[in-house]
Amino acid sequence: MSGLSHRHLAPEILDGLAADDPRALASRRDLHHINALMFQPQIMASMLRKFVPKPPNRILEIGAGDGRFMLAVARRVARHWPGVKLAMLDRVDLMTPQLCGDFGKLGWNIEGITADVFDWAAKVEGKQFDAITVNLFLHHFDDAQLVRLFSLMAPKAPVLLATEPLRANLVLAATRLLWAIGANDVTRNDAAQSVRAGFRGAELSDLWRAANGKPIEERRAGLFSHIFVGARPVPVIDP
Repeated sequence: MSGLSHRHLAPEILDGLAADDPRALASRRDLHHINALMFQPQIMASMLRKFVPKPPNRILEIGAGDGRFMLAVARRVARHWPGVKLAMLDRVDLMTPQLCGDFGKLGWNIEGITADVFDWAAKVEGKQFDAITVNLFLHHFDDAQLVRLFSLMAPKAPVLLATEPLRANLVLAATRLLWAIGANDVTRNDAAQSVRAGFRGAELSDLWRAANGKPIEERRAGLFSHIFVGARPVPVIDP
């Protein structure tokens, strides 16, 4: 069987570096380029337009990083979605005045939340969003952790939309070429680890069902990406 038949999680170097470490700063710049090469912002914008039926008021992004991914998404949808309130959750505070200003030019208001995603989701009850977005974040967790995360997140929004690495030999081979875009050692190592921990088939749908959610769509997108859309179950009302 292929070595990619099953997910394999391993620590990623970036997660162990201080936010202001020069290698971390360079790697986050690399991630911005990788998102562009994978067409992740376009894919997420298309998913939002398809699965969020009306202009949203509040969106939550988990694993927001330095915010540039969601800024690229916002630039594609803000014309028709004005005044969105975007909550950006990450365990490290990477927000900058420039980021706030760039979102402000689009008419979006952003709120930074610095917290562990599990701690925050468990403590904050009743807070509702119109959608939850996730980019290159779910692959950091094993299956049991994902079921727990989905169980915590599903009640907070009608839909969760995720763009993740596709676990495939072609994608793994592509990570070996990242030197060509000037990616540093952190990025080259972590990209390969991300692919090995990525997703294929209906893996996320199965985990969403285990959290009592309703999968809507899961498939490959483009050459390198795997997408998932899950909805919270509609409550059954006794007559």
